[in-house]
Amino acid sequence: MKFRAAWQILFLSIFAGYMLIWVMLPTKTYKIVWTPKLNAHLNSTYFREQGRNLLLFSFPIMLIAALGCLYLHLQKKSNSGSSRSSVNYLRRPAVVMAPIGIVTVLELTFAAMFISLLIWSLANYLYVSFGSLRMQAGVKVWQSKFRSVSLRLGYIGNTCMAFLFFPVTRGSSILPLMGLTSESSIKYHIWIGHVSTVLFVAHSFGFMIYWGAMSHEMSQMLEWSSTYLSNLAGVIAFVMLMAIWATSFARVRRKMFELFFYVHHLYIPYLVFYMFHVGVAYLCMIIPGIFLFIIDRYLRFLVSKRRTRLVSSRLLPNRTMELTFAKSPGLEYNPTSTLFVHVPSVCKLQWHPFTIISSSNLETDKLSVVIKSQGNWTENLYRQLSTSPDHLQVSTEGPYEPASFHFLSRESLVMISGGSGITPFISIIREIISTSTESGQKVPKILLVAAFKTTADLTMLDLLLPLSGIPTDISKLQIQIEAYVTQEHERPHEEYSKNQIQTKGFKTNPLDSPISAVLGKNGWLWLGAIISSSFVMFLLLLGFVTRYQIYPVEHRKKNYHYSYKILWDMFLVCASIFVATSAVFLWQKRKISADQKQIQNVDFQTPTMSPSSWLSPSDRELESLPCQSLVQSTTVHYGARPDLKRILLECKGSDIGVLASGPTSIRQKVAKICASSSAKNLYFESMSFTW
Repeated sequence: MKFRAAWQILFLSIFAGYMLIWVMLPTKTYKIVWTPKLNAHLNSTYFREQGRNLLLFSFPIMLIAALGCLYLHLQKKSNSGSSRSSVNYLRRPAVVMAPIGIVTVLELTFAAMFISLLIWSLANYLYVSFGSLRMQAGVKVWQSKFRSVSLRLGYIGNTCMAFLFFPVTRGSSILPLMGLTSESSIKYHIWIGHVSTVLFVAHSFGFMIYWGAMSHEMSQMLEWSSTYLSNLAGVIAFVMLMAIWATSFARVRRKMFELFFYVHHLYIPYLVFYMFHVGVAYLCMIIPGIFLFIIDRYLRFLVSKRRTRLVSSRLLPNRTMELTFAKSPGLEYNPTSTLFVHVPSVCKLQWHPFTIISSSNLETDKLSVVIKSQGNWTENLYRQLSTSPDHLQVSTEGPYEPASFHFLSRESLVMISGGSGITPFISIIREIISTSTESGQKVPKILLVAAFKTTADLTMLDLLLPLSGIPTDISKLQIQIEAYVTQEHERPHEEYSKNQIQTKGFKTNPLDSPISAVLGKNGWLWLGAIISSSFVMFLLLLGFVTRYQIYPVEHRKKNYHYSYKILWDMFLVCASIFVATSAVFLWQKRKISADQKQIQNVDFQTPTMSPSSWLSPSDRELESLPCQSLVQSTTVHYGARPDLKRILLECKGSDIGVLASGPTSIRQKVAKICASSSAKNLYFESMSFTW
């Protein structure tokens, strides 16, 4: 794309200026020199005390988000991915250890910078506050300093809150600009969430100790002031935060997902009471992340009302399901994308993300995901599919794709998986198959190392190729598959009927529709229009309400209830987003519906049973040459585990991409090998879809 460097310099300059404001915020210079001048120019009758923070903290990020949509649209139109040569070193593993997992050089650098910002802010806040302590009667100096420390810990927690929602805004332009997806950046949300909670706990207990044991004003906890912040709202928010935090630890989250899922939705009332506690000035400092999150969440709500056309399913002997949906031919996505799936007959509220294994270039009108049956939700879904229903109501959300896909430019690819971790590699292999058929296109050599527990798990390899009926030419594909069955020492002598793959087709329903881009082909442009128009609408409405509702009261030296100001802010944010998003969504829905009428319904397929190509290749004639070629390229090792160090260090070449997916132990072991000094030619990338 032309002018890529200019765009990147623009974004970097705006972001650097934004971070400079955060650096200066706790300093004496900002408080004594900058603040009076800024207030004189920005705190007008239209925005009052919010004017300064709206310009310094809200506007830069909203500008980046809006311009980022335009940049991503132009980048997609030019079909150019981001350059990888300059960040190869930064993406190398720097730290591999529990519980933080695999941390790259780039992530470690940003984490160090963020922690440095927090330490710098706390030190400066304390330095400034200790110079002008607010003394109360009967309170000693050290006790006032204790109160000041507790208050400033809350300020630092607010800094974390400003960045907390960016990683979980799935459709935002902020993450792709940084080369991230919501799935890969969930860990940042977890890290920031833990840090902010620790700070808020220290802040809360500090004030409890101060009010209870030092100033003897415990009644302050129950105060809901009409002229300033509400302490009671802070107490209520703290109780909700403790419930959210207690259920968000990995052990609780993975063993009791439903409990985590439902309790985590307390974030909605938590945010309301949190805003009552921090006030309108601080609200403007954290509003960009929340603003973009609400846009994304409301769009997802609108999409969730659509019903998706489920074409077929494949049930494997190892209780793995492949679901194939109809999609609009114009919908394109990168390999390793994810799709959120909702089945009301299983659970009316839960949505779960699954890896897309299809290629939008190879399968232009279908999209497939793989689901491993290993929890209550997936077990119930498997049972329903096993009963051979004619139709299953499903809704989907996505796909959510990585910002760029640079694996195809590697000389070689080594893909190491454990169990169902093979699923993202299926989409990569299908994409490489599609690319190999284009004239003049070079594709990387592939070494797939897949570890399975049992022989039945080998049927996962049957998913490497799409369902029959799609022409597949793999003559130019250079692939070697090393499959390891770790819990069995030899091929079990069982009847092939026990290892049948069950394929089912589903009847169409007039209410179902193919998967399509939520905002059409020019989705990034329309998202930019939503972001910019809703934020401008919010500013106009806020200025109108402040000038004609709030200012006249305060101008008469009367008190306008402080909580009402916060309510106005929350209401105007939501109203602006709902109006702008609904208008664009409904406009695009009409265009998408017109396009989908031209898509023919897929014929209902009679359920079939077929043996796995990898379990009985020698006893039957393989149904296709591509399948035969893949089977012949496969070596199965029984009763053994892959020697990952030997496999990786024996790889020849100067540009070898190493991808690891599956259990944490495998990904961390591969990361340590790639981080060693003897693996300069290995460029590691971890794919984790469990958090």
